[in-house]
Amino acid sequence: MRRLIAFASVALMAATPAFAQMGGPPQKITLAQGITRAYDGVKRNITEMSEKMPDADYGYKPHPDSRTFGQLFAHAANSMYGSCAALKGVANPNQGKNLEQLLKTKAEFVKALADAYAFCDDAVKGLTDGNVAEMVKQGQNEVARGSIVAGITSHNNEMYGTGAAYMRAKGLVPPSTERQQQMMKKPGA
Repeated sequence: MRRLIAFASVALMAATPAFAQMGGPPQKITLAQGITRAYDGVKRNITEMSEKMPDADYGYKPHPDSRTFGQLFAHAANSMYGSCAALKGVANPNQGKNLEQLLKTKAEFVKALADAYAFCDDAVKGLTDGNVAEMVKQGQNEVARGSIVAGITSHNNEMYGTGAAYMRAKGLVPPSTERQQQMMKKPGA
């Protein structure tokens, strides 16, 4: 339980700057709401990133031992299927498929990521303060629901950060930076 609280606290701290920039009246944000908002934030970032990179650069990798840009999203999708199957208590619908090796085009990678999020969204949206610490079977372990969602968020943030470096190498601005730059240009910002 302590590990869940510590992990969730880190996830919330990472998301706090985004919450603070929203403006408006002060809010009380519960643990489940914070974890869900962090998931939604990285979903937006990684989805926009997958759409923004040109098709021709989906095979780009900065080093021979690195994943290609497209494989970052396939890797995220593979991981989400496993985690969300555990959240839902169902068999992994992607079991035995290695999307990193199967997919070749931007359209395929973008669709795989969208499909994985579609599979996960209802399970994540079902996270409440009443069930955030509920244990579910994941492999040989029992893991708190909130910990699984925080793990998805953390992992996808890692893929986004890696993808941001790939985009910068191609002269592109990552979506979250682009949004922040646009906000700074608005009057009164």
